[in-house]
Amino acid sequence: MKVDWVIVGAGFTGATLAERIASELNQKVLLIEQRDHIGGNSYDCYNQDGILIHKYGSHTFHTNSHMVWNYLSKFTEWRPYFHHVLAVVDGKKVPVPFNLNSIYALFPPKYAEKLEDLLIQHYGYGVKVPILKLRESASGDLILLAEYIYKKVFYHYTLKHWQLKPDELDPSVTARVPVYISRDNRYFQDTYQGIPKHSYADLFSRMLKHPNISVLLNTDYREVIEDIKFNRMIYTGPIDAFFNYKHGRLPYRSLRFEFETLNQEYYQEAGTINYTNEYEFTRILETKHLTGQISPHTTITTVYPMEDNPNNEPYYPIPRAENRQLYSEYVKEAEQIKDKVLFAGRLADYKYYNMDQAVARALTLYKQIAEKSI
Repeated sequence: MKVDWVIVGAGFTGATLAERIASELNQKVLLIEQRDHIGGNSYDCYNQDGILIHKYGSHTFHTNSHMVWNYLSKFTEWRPYFHHVLAVVDGKKVPVPFNLNSIYALFPPKYAEKLEDLLIQHYGYGVKVPILKLRESASGDLILLAEYIYKKVFYHYTLKHWQLKPDELDPSVTARVPVYISRDNRYFQDTYQGIPKHSYADLFSRMLKHPNISVLLNTDYREVIEDIKFNRMIYTGPIDAFFNYKHGRLPYRSLRFEFETLNQEYYQEAGTINYTNEYEFTRILETKHLTGQISPHTTITTVYPMEDNPNNEPYYPIPRAENRQLYSEYVKEAEQIKDKVLFAGRLADYKYYNMDQAVARALTLYKQIAEKSI
């Protein structure tokens, strides 16, 4: 087989680059995917009970990028959807990110009102404050509040998910779910939010439906690459694996999903409920809240964190200084072959990308490719 490009990995990064190169540059692309489906971790499908599930944890699309939203809108209509997450704290389900409504749900009314006044006075209304910053800067009653939130919402949940304390991770991790001085219960406040109307699988199928794109599933690229003639490669898998771990393995956190279909219309009040302190699992997901599917049955997904292990699927790069240092060694290796191989994506960049960030990264890389092709 002869193509212009080989792209390894059919998630958002790989699919976006394949579509742009095929449709805009009119070049032939072979997309190689190790799994039996396109879509990466965003893949969804109907289970045997007819419920549309997100196979690798619920995925809610959100972005502030007009460019990204418009690009994906070429391949899907959207179901408007604002994601809501609840956390079980002291036996009560309260909004996450922790906000003013969470305070009133957990504290006596007069004390909650006092805490609200103090938060607005010190930080302002509508402000998102990372929990570590709140702990450092709080005074008086806000110190008690900060420690309460840290212990009840962040500490044990972070230990379960990452096997690290919040202050042992890069601050960008805890900043992803800040304390929100607001009554807005939405998990995200991005300008554009929604779920692909028909499915993520349909979105990806439309992206890759081009005569210049061939897709090879259930295939380790290393087993077939010698039989393919190509000019350049884009690799979206783990960068350390590409270089055969010559500098050591980059650590990742993994997940295990347990699915259960119930003979009832809904199981819980929101798409995601976090169990911050209790149980071994971190959260229970119910995809019907996201998809709007009408059915007398529902499927729930219980999510268990898994330790770093070569046999486990890598999901989350672990943002720590020593890991960034190790990653930099692989970046040096990548620089030496950049005329032949380009690296992009959550695993190749070793960055904690959201879906829109993965698309933006791919569109930016495509622009650089296109400029050199002129």
